[in-house]
Amino acid sequence: YEKVFELLLRLKGNYLWPAMWGNAFNNDDTLNPVMANKYGIVMGTSHQEPMNQATEEWRHEHKGAWNYQTNDIVLRAFWKQGIKNMDHRETIVTIGMRGNGDMPMTEGSNIALLEKIVADQRKIIAKVTGKPASETPQDWALYKEVQDYYDKGMRVPDDVTLLFSDDNWGNLRRLPNPDSHRENAKPRSGGYGIYYHFDYVGGPRNYKWINTNNIARVWEQMHLAYSYGVDKIWVVNVGDLKPMELPISFFLDYAWNTKKIIVDNIGNYYTEWASQQFGQTYAKQIGDILQKYSQYISRRKPELLSPETYSLLNYDEADRVIKQYQQLVAEAEKINAELPAEYKDAYFELVLFPVKAFVNLNELYVAVAKNRKLTSENNMAANKYADEAKKYYEGDSLLSYQYNHELANGKWNHMMDQTHIGYTYWQQPPFNKMPEVKYVSDNSKKDESVKINARDKTSENLIPKKVKGNIFYEKNGYVSIEAANYSKAVNKQIKWKAIPGIGKDGDGITTFPVTDNKKIFTNGNPYLQYEIYVYDTGTVKLDAYFSPTLNFENDSLGLQYAISIDNKKPQIISINKEDKNERIWGQWVSSNIIIKSTEHQISKPGKHTVTYWMISPAVVLQKMVLDFGELKPSYLGPPETNINSKNK
Repeated sequence: YEKVFELLLRLKGNYLWPAMWGNAFNNDDTLNPVMANKYGIVMGTSHQEPMNQATEEWRHEHKGAWNYQTNDIVLRAFWKQGIKNMDHRETIVTIGMRGNGDMPMTEGSNIALLEKIVADQRKIIAKVTGKPASETPQDWALYKEVQDYYDKGMRVPDDVTLLFSDDNWGNLRRLPNPDSHRENAKPRSGGYGIYYHFDYVGGPRNYKWINTNNIARVWEQMHLAYSYGVDKIWVVNVGDLKPMELPISFFLDYAWNTKKIIVDNIGNYYTEWASQQFGQTYAKQIGDILQKYSQYISRRKPELLSPETYSLLNYDEADRVIKQYQQLVAEAEKINAELPAEYKDAYFELVLFPVKAFVNLNELYVAVAKNRKLTSENNMAANKYADEAKKYYEGDSLLSYQYNHELANGKWNHMMDQTHIGYTYWQQPPFNKMPEVKYVSDNSKKDESVKINARDKTSENLIPKKVKGNIFYEKNGYVSIEAANYSKAVNKQIKWKAIPGIGKDGDGITTFPVTDNKKIFTNGNPYLQYEIYVYDTGTVKLDAYFSPTLNFENDSLGLQYAISIDNKKPQIISINKEDKNERIWGQWVSSNIIIKSTEHQISKPGKHTVTYWMISPAVVLQKMVLDFGELKPSYLGPPETNINSKNK
């Protein structure tokens, strides 16, 4: 662990949960904790491993059932040894208990039992250390089902840090009541912490191949946590260390100085980080590549991609996305050709490999999609895409081989062994598997074009010539709006600000400060307006696209907004009150979006105004799409129909 300790200090971190599966930090090498103390690293153990003891150590010693109701004497002795092992070294002791193997406790478990476990653990801490338990730092991780105990009223002593968690997909599940840290409020002596994830093993699917974290979203969620008084402990699960260099750097830089990185300069971080790695000459270009990569790959985790992800027919989506991604590869390759030799290995590892590997994987799935479509039409052009798909599948292996064996003379061998193609459920496949493609016989037609049916009708001609600014028009039965491109903002003591690059296609818009909660809707609430021109009339469905923020206030209504067109009565909509429904939540995080729909009436063609009202804080609006009944299915939704947009 010496290299890890050194890395932590270089990155201004000082706290470590050691690897859990197959490892026992204190027992595998008794010098591990000694060396941690030498480096000034505060040690802890995961949510699954209370009292400074490793799960692997319990398995190794075969101490019977991990069940406090049937095996409490043995468990207490095991935990006592963990506190003895701690000795004088700085440690935050994890308390509480989960089921063995990162599982919930048995169905018969209850709050009273868990409270007894905590009380008994604190008695052990006090007895072994010879001082009150409150003088030994402790945390209680409210992870997965443990948060349910907290929500139902379970409490631990005030000196214990409450370690809230995300949903394993980067979305905070619960935060303390904002009133709990305001002026004159009684402070909680143990304070609050966050356990966050950059990598995860579990449903709806593992994601652990390469970095899929959009720094804009990490900033937005951790800024939210800090604003709600969560400032005692920040710990992030990074999985395999190597692919996560960029988000790890960001997480610890932001934790070190939350005032330095703000919404107005978040985009600069990529450039600054690139400058630290590669010097200033190409820092801006490399930073731009990393920003686009982070935004693109967070659209959908690579492990969740399939031939069905992007539409072949509607809005030219699949080809548009691939063209976008190929441009990113071209930019990355151009810089690679010009970089000094001493930067080549690091550049491949940190920039070129993730970009090329991610784009190659998308090309694979789109080629498979085209093969399947053309095969269904008995079109010989399907054969071309079958060959292309095989080439991309092989290309994936070759890129991994280059990383493992050719990079820095094989220094990072096996770091890119992670399987990522061929998932059938949440757990990883044992090996990558090429998606099935088919070939068509010679007596078939050959036409490589994919037909796109569109009315090609717009309301652009309804917009007065002298009108300037962000004006949105109807195209083929829909209007598409990037939310940051509003026509008017009314603040009322709060500020509307765009978070650059947080959306699937662009920026997102939200309110600051994030603790300002209106709770109820009145005409005095802050709002945004969007000017639209349409040729259709009648009922229109308005889809609002939000970042998948959860109901962190545990409110029965969830976070809310209001929406109206023209002078009609605003409709109040709850965004995320269903976040405990695993199926719905799984859809949100898989697609990295929450879409809420409302219906409105438009009586005449021409100009209209969409008004979006703030009710709850921390709601990040990315996009709105108005559908007059002809919107086609697509993953990203149609491109923006702004009169000044390059996508029109």
